[in-house]
Amino acid sequence: MTGSPMKAAVAGPRSVALIGPYGSGKSTLFDALMAEAGTPVKRPSDIRKRVVSTEVRLGHCSFLGDRWSILDCPGSVEFAYETEGALAAIDLAIVVCEPMAGRASSVALLLKALEDSRLPHLIYVNKIDTLTGSLDDTLAALQSYSKYPLAPRQLPIRENDVVAGYIDVVSKRAYRYGTNQAAERIEIPAQLRDPEKQALDGLAEVLADQDDALLEKLIEEVEPTAAELYQHLHKDQASGTIVEVFFGSAARGQGIFPLWKAMRHDVPDAAETAEHRGIAANAEPLVQIFKTLQAGKLSYGRIWRGVLRDSATFDGVRVGGIHRFPGGESVRVPEAGAGELVALGRLDGVATGTVLGNAGAAASLPYPAPPPPVYALAIMAKDHKDDVKLSGALHKLVLEDPALSVEHNIETGETLLKGQGEIHLNTAIERLATTYNLLITTASPKIAFKETIRRKVSQHSRLKRQTGGHGQFADIKLEIEPRGRGEGFLFIDKIVGGAVPRQYIPAVGEAAEEAMQKGPFGYPVVDVAVTLVDGMFHAVDSSDMAFRTATRLGITEGLAKADPVLLEPIEHVTASVPNSFTAAAQRLLSGRRGQILGYAERPGWPGWDNVEALVPAAELHDFIIELRSDTMGLGHYRHHFDHLAEARGMTP
Repeated sequence: MTGSPMKAAVAGPRSVALIGPYGSGKSTLFDALMAEAGTPVKRPSDIRKRVVSTEVRLGHCSFLGDRWSILDCPGSVEFAYETEGALAAIDLAIVVCEPMAGRASSVALLLKALEDSRLPHLIYVNKIDTLTGSLDDTLAALQSYSKYPLAPRQLPIRENDVVAGYIDVVSKRAYRYGTNQAAERIEIPAQLRDPEKQALDGLAEVLADQDDALLEKLIEEVEPTAAELYQHLHKDQASGTIVEVFFGSAARGQGIFPLWKAMRHDVPDAAETAEHRGIAANAEPLVQIFKTLQAGKLSYGRIWRGVLRDSATFDGVRVGGIHRFPGGESVRVPEAGAGELVALGRLDGVATGTVLGNAGAAASLPYPAPPPPVYALAIMAKDHKDDVKLSGALHKLVLEDPALSVEHNIETGETLLKGQGEIHLNTAIERLATTYNLLITTASPKIAFKETIRRKVSQHSRLKRQTGGHGQFADIKLEIEPRGRGEGFLFIDKIVGGAVPRQYIPAVGEAAEEAMQKGPFGYPVVDVAVTLVDGMFHAVDSSDMAFRTATRLGITEGLAKADPVLLEPIEHVTASVPNSFTAAAQRLLSGRRGQILGYAERPGWPGWDNVEALVPAAELHDFIIELRSDTMGLGHYRHHFDHLAEARGMTP
């Protein structure tokens, strides 16, 4: 145990979220916390391999009389929106990371998100049994990514180059780890007495930066008591002005009890969090949905105030069950109180982020907007009879996961499923198969190429057909010429003397524009002017239809002679990366036929750059995969259409 003083159970339950990169051991820590609290998670016996978590997992337990809701969040950056939703619902986040200093950057985006939301958080350095270097190096690397000062609570004890235990810095007590059992109290090793004193002094200095009275004591060389330090730790950690750091090995059950004790003392209670979010205190139930599952059949919600009872009705929506998850199994309960995270049944049509109970409170509980998509696949049902079914299933998928989006591209005729990466979309497609029994074929999205011409041509087109009775006759002379990029289609009438009667001229203009839908290469033609300069007609055989047909024939022949060229869409890309990867981002963009426009510091992100470039859309399909690979998973980008340009070196 740590030597911190015991404290009575707080009023009401509290909640934490375990967040961190893939592979850091969050799910193992979740299981270890639940087991330490006496509520072990039941797992299928046939699990033989670790899989990527794709959804938030909710568990409930009690520790020393306090009730807790714990969220295990996905680690892959492709499911970061799941984590963002969880952060909107909790009292404190626990950032789980590995002990290698070189991996500290993997939590950079998480620490920035926590700082921006002003959410209290602490760090748990997991897998401490694998540490080979200095923990001080790891802490220094983590500090470089944290706006707030780190406050290490423990000092490692090494035996034979392995971390075998720890010293609780404040209580000045030492413990040796057991194997999946409680740590054993030992004497502080003689060689660590001075380092322990230095660690305590460092912790006191961190706390003194937040409190003038404590600073004055240190200046006067008055050593604060352990009770005073615990009081400052609770106040500063709960307010989010410091970040406590613990370590251990979740897989070995090491460092779990100290973490629980810190959570019990230093996690803000529900009332503090509600006040911080601007929620007025009264008895009226107030709930926010932070995760939708099974297309609304089950929804995770945070109860911000009041008591929520089963079958309660909000704005005509009836709660069809309240569920907790002790040991990972669903248990229906009649009611739940402020501070709890629970699953609510049958909230059909209630979107993620919705605030139930008081529409006016929604302003105090903003929910993060979905990130823009960075990866897309063209999808279609293997069996065309399932097209309608697919449309409904996609609607439900987006309801469950707003980071997904669906678009029907009119230009290419494709249905596009968009999201945050390859794994994200593959997971959605797998869900279509398992949940909705829909088999899907996928392909890279087609590029919406266009065509234009590079020189002016004159084209004569004559239609003369005699099929018995009235025939068909139309004779026109056209000038077809290029226009400036982005100027579109233009039809000009220069007929004089009635060479083509007035009533037929609109048909020529309409047919000319329609003929632009498919050029010599099979793509729409843009930025072309067509001028009707002369023609002939027949009093009996001429008609709108005859002039339309003659025009289409003339345009088709004329475009082929006018030096046609393929145009491709060019996107304006902004890649955001830590400045140590700026050169790598520029190389990636240049290697994809990108024109680098420059780079500058990303506003509000010290140490980050925005690299701007113009890049052909054809080069962006898998760009996010390579960008993340070359930036340790930190790089991301956004883009929008900029202009059309000649597709040099591409075969139509």
